[in-house]
Amino acid sequence: MAKFFRSFFSKLGYLLNLFRKIIINIVFFSVLILIFVSLSSEETINVPKSAALVLDPVGRLVEQQVEVDPFDALMGEAITGEQEDPEVLLSDLTSAINNAASDSRIEVLVLKLERLNGADITKMAEVALAIEAFKATDKKIIAIGDGFSQGQYYLASYADEIWLNPNGWLILDGYARKQLYVKSAIEKLGISQHIFRVGTYKSAVEPYMRDNMSEQAKEANRLWLNELWQAYKTVVATQRNMPIDNFDETIEQLVSKVENADGNIAQYALDNGWVDKLMTRSQMNQALIDMVGDKTTQNTFDNIGFEHYLAASKAEQLPDFSEQDQIAMVVAKGTILNGRQPAGTIGGDSTASLLRKARLNDQVKAVVLRVDSPGGSAFASEVIRQEIELIKGAGKPVVASMGTYAASGGYWISAPADKIIASPTTITGSIGIFGMFMTFENTLGKLGVYTDGVGTTEYAGFGVTEQLPEGIGKLIQLNINRGYQDFLELVASNRNMSVSDVDNIAQGRVWSGIQAYQNGLVDQLGTTDDAIQLAANLANLDNYDVKLIEKQLDPIEQMIQDMFGQAYSFMIDNGIVDVKKQNTYADVLLRTLKAQLNYFNQFDDPQGIYSFCLTCEIN
Repeated sequence: MAKFFRSFFSKLGYLLNLFRKIIINIVFFSVLILIFVSLSSEETINVPKSAALVLDPVGRLVEQQVEVDPFDALMGEAITGEQEDPEVLLSDLTSAINNAASDSRIEVLVLKLERLNGADITKMAEVALAIEAFKATDKKIIAIGDGFSQGQYYLASYADEIWLNPNGWLILDGYARKQLYVKSAIEKLGISQHIFRVGTYKSAVEPYMRDNMSEQAKEANRLWLNELWQAYKTVVATQRNMPIDNFDETIEQLVSKVENADGNIAQYALDNGWVDKLMTRSQMNQALIDMVGDKTTQNTFDNIGFEHYLAASKAEQLPDFSEQDQIAMVVAKGTILNGRQPAGTIGGDSTASLLRKARLNDQVKAVVLRVDSPGGSAFASEVIRQEIELIKGAGKPVVASMGTYAASGGYWISAPADKIIASPTTITGSIGIFGMFMTFENTLGKLGVYTDGVGTTEYAGFGVTEQLPEGIGKLIQLNINRGYQDFLELVASNRNMSVSDVDNIAQGRVWSGIQAYQNGLVDQLGTTDDAIQLAANLANLDNYDVKLIEKQLDPIEQMIQDMFGQAYSFMIDNGIVDVKKQNTYADVLLRTLKAQLNYFNQFDDPQGIYSFCLTCEIN
C-alpha cells in the first residue's frame, strides 16, 4: 500500500509540474505574439485636422512612476486581465495640454476623468494651470462623465461646461484623515512594542500605541485639513461662479436636497449647481460630434487621447542639439530608504548619485530638487542632504520645489536648499524623530518557545525573540533625542532661525504650505515652473534648458522596456488588459492594511531612527 501511495504522489507531482510548465509556456508565447503583433501593427500616429483632445488618464497622478519590471508587469496583466495600480505622470498631462493650447488642430479639450485615481489637490493644481492656459486661447473645455469623485471634480470645475450622466453621482464630502489603530490587536498577539519618539505632535506611531487618535494629533490634523479644504472650496467656487457657502452641507441638508431631487444624485448635482447638464453617453457623443465632427467608421466624435497626442507631438518636434546652460531637475518621490532604490522610491545612495551627476555636469548651472515624500530613514535623508551641500559648495544654487508632501525626511532634504518653494496645499513640516521595533518573547512564550544563552556583555546577541533590556531602551531614546536636536539645528542654520524658534513650530507638527510660509519654513508659494525660474534667477541665466536627471537604462534594458511598453499599449487599446474603475470595500480594507504595515516593513535605517509622516495622507 505504501508503495502504491509513493507511486501515486510521484506521478501526481510529475503531472502538476508538467501542467505548470505548459501554462507558463502558453503565457510566455502569448506575450511574445502580442509583442510581435503590436510591433507589426505599429503605425504613425496622426493628429486629426479638427479634433478634441481627450484627457483620459488611467491611474494615480504621480511625479515619478514606480519602476516595474516590464516583463513581470505584462505577465501579470496577461494572466489577470488587469493592470495593477496604474500611474500617470503629471508632466505628461501638463505637456499634452500645453502643446494642444497652441495646436490649431485641437479645437476642444474633453476632460474624461473617471479612471483618474488618487489625484491630490497639489498635483491637480499644476494640471489646472495648464487647463487655464488652454482656456485662455478661447478654445472650449468640456468635462464629461458617468460620475465624478471629489478629486476629479476639482479639475472638472475648470471646464466651460460639465455634463453628467442622468444616473451618475457627485457628492463633495470634504477631507479627512483616518487610519486603523492596532494597539489592542498587537497586545492580544502578545507582541511587545518599543516606541521612542520626540515631538508633541509626532503621531506616526500612534496607530501602534493607541486605539484612537490623540487630541494633539486631532488638533494638528484639523488645522491643515481645514486649510486644504478651504483651498479646494475657493477654487471650485471661483470656477463655478458660486458662493463658497454652497459647500459643507450637514447630513440633514444633503438628505433633504436629495429628497427634493426624488432620490436622484445626478439631479441633486444639477440642482445644486455642481454640473450644467444631464446627458446620456450617446447625447454627450452627439454634442461633441456637433463641435468637432465625427469619425464616420466609429460613429464617435473626432478625437485623440492624450497619450497618443503626446507621442505624436514628440515625434513632430525636431531634436535640439544646442549646448545651452541647463537647470537640472531631480525628482525625489516616495519613502526615503537606504542604498539604491528603484524609481518611485527615494534611495539615499541612488538619489545622491543623481544629484552628483548634476554637480559634476559642467552644463548644469542650477538644480531644482522636486520633493514629493512623507520621509523615511533619517540616515538616508542625511546622505542626500550632504550631496546637496556639495552642489551648493560647487557654486550651483539649489531650489527645493515641494509637491504634495515634503514632510519629516522630505523636509530634511529640502531644508539645505538655497530657496524653498511650496504649493499652498503642500503638506510639510512634521519635524520630529521616532524609532520603533517589536519583540516577540511573549508571543513565542505562548507557543512554548523561549530564548536563552550567554554573552560577553549584558547586551551581546540581543534579538527580537527576547525582552528588551532597560539599558538598550535608554540608549535608543538618547539616540532619538540626538536625532531630533540635529534636525532642529539643520533647520535653524538653513532657515536663519534660532533652535528654540524651530522647536516651537516643530515637535512633529504638520503644516500646510501656507502655514509653512507664515512660519518661515518655506520662502515662497508657487509651482514647479516658479521653482525653475527662481533657480535661473539665482544662477543669472537668461537662456537655458531644463534637464531631467534620472536613472538611465542601458540600451538592452531600454529596448526591452520599449517592446513591452508597446505590447502593453496594444493590450490596453484592444481591451485585453482592463483597469479597475472602482475598488470594492474589500479592496479598500486590504489596501489600507497593506499600506500601513508596509510603511514599517520598508524602514531600514541602520540606527532605527526615522523622520516619517504617516499622518500626512488624506482620506
